[in-house]
Amino acid sequence: MWGNRKHVGTLDKLRKEFGFIQGNYLILILSWILMDFAGELAAPYYPEYVRQLGATESIVGAIGFLAFIALASVQFPGGYLADKYGRKWLVSTLTFGVALSYIFFAIAPTWHFILIGTLIANLSLLYQPALLAMMADSTPPERRGMGYSIINLIMSVTTTPAAAVGLALVVRYGIVGGLRIGYTIIVVFFLAAATLRLRLKESIKENPGKMQPMELVNSYPKAMIEGIGIWKLVPRSTFFLFVSGLLTRFSFAMSQFNMLFYALDVLEISEAAWGLATIALFGTMIVFAFPVGKLIDKIGRKIPLILSFLVMLPAVSIFIYGDEANLFISLPLFGLGQLLAMSAYMSLLADLTPREQRGKVIGSSNFFSYIFMAFGSLMGGIIYQTVSPQLPFLLMIISIVPALLLVFFLVDEPKEREE
Repeated sequence: MWGNRKHVGTLDKLRKEFGFIQGNYLILILSWILMDFAGELAAPYYPEYVRQLGATESIVGAIGFLAFIALASVQFPGGYLADKYGRKWLVSTLTFGVALSYIFFAIAPTWHFILIGTLIANLSLLYQPALLAMMADSTPPERRGMGYSIINLIMSVTTTPAAAVGLALVVRYGIVGGLRIGYTIIVVFFLAAATLRLRLKESIKENPGKMQPMELVNSYPKAMIEGIGIWKLVPRSTFFLFVSGLLTRFSFAMSQFNMLFYALDVLEISEAAWGLATIALFGTMIVFAFPVGKLIDKIGRKIPLILSFLVMLPAVSIFIYGDEANLFISLPLFGLGQLLAMSAYMSLLADLTPREQRGKVIGSSNFFSYIFMAFGSLMGGIIYQTVSPQLPFLLMIISIVPALLLVFFLVDEPKEREE
């Protein structure tokens, strides 16, 4: 009898802890499993793939610049339309556009096709504010830390075998041949995820109206005005959290594509070793996903967010001056820092933002973030190629410090979290 009681108690505890995994949240998780697994087949080697298709480091940075500009251009209307006409239709239809864009990556004879595919994919991400708003809508406030950590866990769990498969493809067929196969798999998996998302339910409480075909164009000026003005309506902490995010994303954009170049060109690490180190990064995120989620829900969002900065500082330093052995220290630290930052930041942003303003806040935040990331990517590529390979990473360290201070002194958690 005692054993049965203990069994029932365990089930009740699990039900209380994970009972929110249902409905839209479950569908989004399942679709992310498909998309993240496929996407990470190619992601670790993407910069070198583009370089072997004829691009220079500066061109890779320029493609990143245009990608972020395209992403930024759809954030204001994406947030406006998500709040006015609902989340579901944006997410369930435009995921197909992202899926089909990867055909250009799979067949690319030159880097110009990569640019075309990138622009189509990022313009299709008009649905991004709706997707993030739907995720926040579908997660109970008291479980947001765990909710976002589960997302990061799912991404890491699917990413780890994907990185191994990607490594095997590269070792067997080379960068170009392996990634052509990888991008073909991406098209298939993304189409499956898009089909799954057709089952989503609308998450805004009021019945949304039906958008007219020209509304997307006509709404842009109003969407931009409301998107910029939204920062006057939300708590002060929301704005300073947003500014801190701008600084960190700018610094990450300067270095993200250059990490592989730096590892191959300066540290002289093999492509296989890089693949194994990325597996270690995602493995770290798997191990710490649940503890980080529990920590965020138990002690709040601010302290874990500050810890993320403190973890990133040594991670970057070890990477710059490291070797192959140190790569297996720095990349797992990157993984832990990203896990803390993403889970805490998104939880705190959702806590501070009323449901009816969430689409606009996310759209506006994303717009300015992508503008900063665009220039960060462009500058990073140019600096790496023409000034110093180390400088983008040193600038990243410098940018982390004011971002940390903003959160520490000017961001406060709300006494009552928004639904």
